[in-house]
Amino acid sequence: MKKKNKKIFGTQDRPRISVFRSNKEIYAQIIDDLSGTTLVSSSSREKKISKYKKNKIESSYEVGKLLGIRIKELNIQKLVFDKGKYLYHGRIKSLAKGIRKIGLDF
Repeated sequence: MKKKNKKIFGTQDRPRISVFRSNKEIYAQIIDDLSGTTLVSSSSREKKISKYKKNKIESSYEVGKLLGIRIKELNIQKLVFDKGKYLYHGRIKSLAKGIRKIGLDF
């Protein structure tokens, strides 16, 4: 079975936001695909997020805001959003709203 070619690719100027969603948690990381490194990451398992956790959508929004703040510290303004196999709906959409709330563009 052939692997699909990855269509979404992050560079140093415009890194990729990779999202993973489980039944209980959500994880997001910023990846530079040229060097193969993770620049920053955030998840709903962090203490900063879990103390405000009311439901999954609200915690996804908080994860997005925290990730956006960490990205701003690296002076990155533009990103590529890789939602993977997930639909742009619910928790994924809430995560994206949180990142955009900080003022980042993707």
